[in-house]
Amino acid sequence: MKKRLLAVLSCAAVISSAGISVEAAATENRENARIGISIYDFEDDYMTLYRTELVRYLTEELGFCEEDILVEDAENNQEIQTEQIRGFIDHQVDAMILNLVHPSSAPQITDICSESGIPVIYVNRQPYEAEMLRWEEEELQAVYVGADARQSGTYQGEEIAATETRGDINGDGTVSYVMIQGEPENIDTQYRSAYSVKALEDAGIKTKELLAENGSWNRDQGADIARKALEKFGKEIDVIFCNNDAMALGALTAVREAGREIGKDIYLTGVDALPEAVQGIEEGELTATVFNDYFSQSHTAAAAVAQYIQGGEPETVNMIDYIKVTKDNAESLLKRIS
Repeated sequence: MKKRLLAVLSCAAVISSAGISVEAAATENRENARIGISIYDFEDDYMTLYRTELVRYLTEELGFCEEDILVEDAENNQEIQTEQIRGFIDHQVDAMILNLVHPSSAPQITDICSESGIPVIYVNRQPYEAEMLRWEEEELQAVYVGADARQSGTYQGEEIAATETRGDINGDGTVSYVMIQGEPENIDTQYRSAYSVKALEDAGIKTKELLAENGSWNRDQGADIARKALEKFGKEIDVIFCNNDAMALGALTAVREAGREIGKDIYLTGVDALPEAVQGIEEGELTATVFNDYFSQSHTAAAAVAQYIQGGEPETVNMIDYIKVTKDNAESLLKRIS
């Protein structure tokens, strides 16, 4: 049975249970291995960075043939993604890497893959805890690679608490905030929303929620929600928390339209560290973000594929640390991700 590990992994150091390095495993099998990859939505800015690095690492670093890597856009539709998965089975792929439209679909999809004898690596969107425990109990060939969203929420709150006004930019004694969220069922939405506020309260800061609304990870929806909130609550808003940078960049448009100024009369923070967001931090147009390390995550997912193909057993749960991004480190990170 696999040993469950919640840990930060360095891809270069990952070794299969058979004692064979992932680099060697991939090299020995690159001519025959076929990989199916389904991304929940190609329109997602972060997942665009992720999938680009994933394919680059699989081909340039691990030696897989690009023509044997099938990459599909699920178009944010679970039915489409499930059909893509069945298509991968028909194409007799050796492993799948799946960025689920709906994490709640993981039990069904894991069973489909298991019945076909195909290992599955879930990335970025975390299946529920009970499902991941089932993989161990039933010794299924399923792995999750991602990051603990509680950490990203905590870092967002800590970044706001570290500002000169401790988040209370209007000085009324309470940090009044707007929370622009991803889809409600997504565990990242739940944890980022809850833990950003918890971090403020753990620091002894009084908080007040003015509005929390689903922006579906989308920039335009983030802008619309922020416009509505700014019109309704005006100067009462101290902070706009966004569950990702795409929505934060949308909210920034609304902040500018309202004549508000980041760091002067409002704070704005997101998650992912998209290059545009990090540039915004450098220029003082965003307060902070949190780097969702797609380099380490995609490399670890690729390593798990190589291990499975070699006959090894990757760790069931692989968590990669987030990194706080502020003006202090924005320049160095931007050089890395640009």
